[in-house]
Amino acid sequence: MAKKKEVTVEEKLRALYDLQLIDSRVDEIKNVRGELPLEIDDLEDEIVGLNKRLSNLDTDVENLNNDIAAKKLGIEEAKALIKKYNEQQKNVRNNREFDSISKEIEYQELEVQLAEKRIKEFKAKVEQKKEVIVTTKELISKKEDQLKHKSAELEDIMKDTVKEETLLLKKSEEYANLIDEKLLKAYNRIRENVRNGLAVVSIERGASGGSFFTIPPQRQVEIASRKKIIIDEHSGRILVDGALAEEEKEKINKLLK
Repeated sequence: MAKKKEVTVEEKLRALYDLQLIDSRVDEIKNVRGELPLEIDDLEDEIVGLNKRLSNLDTDVENLNNDIAAKKLGIEEAKALIKKYNEQQKNVRNNREFDSISKEIEYQELEVQLAEKRIKEFKAKVEQKKEVIVTTKELISKKEDQLKHKSAELEDIMKDTVKEETLLLKKSEEYANLIDEKLLKAYNRIRENVRNGLAVVSIERGASGGSFFTIPPQRQVEIASRKKIIIDEHSGRILVDGALAEEEKEKINKLLK
């Protein structure tokens, strides 16, 4: 069985810096998109919520109209009973029967009044609901227009960057596979905890790209020797020498072109 080729520290540093260059470019593309994807998601959620509200309002109006119809039917039944009782009063044999029927008539008349009052209340509620429905529909239309414009804006940005981003993400995965798991975890952890996602930086004018603190000459020599992974004690970033950085920048630029 062939012995697996051992990866040198320099090769790890180059792979790390290549990965950083690629991930930084992906970050730039995402920054160009800005908050648009989140804004689009929020608008879509709002529209779903508003449509659900509209559906509930339509159901409320339908239920109120059913209540109105039921009350109207109740009024018709009550009036029919009143007519019936009025006819019965003409044939009563004594005052007791007359009073009893009069109470029934009075009760049905109260039922009619109460039903008419409820109908009036229900109709007022229907009108209120209809006003809210109109307002909600206008708001949905406004949100849909915003969604359309923002989606078109995002689509224009994506047209310019999707091909490059697809290549970058593929290359990011390839370079990540060249780095051992422990080192890759450290890289990702540093990226999450530092400004601009810069986990690997080069030495510029005697200081690391992640801080203003000067790196001692002896430390710079160690970094340039590429014999071990060195972390900047001030910024927490992985350091590479300027020459290596320039070589990898040129390589990645050619790759992206």
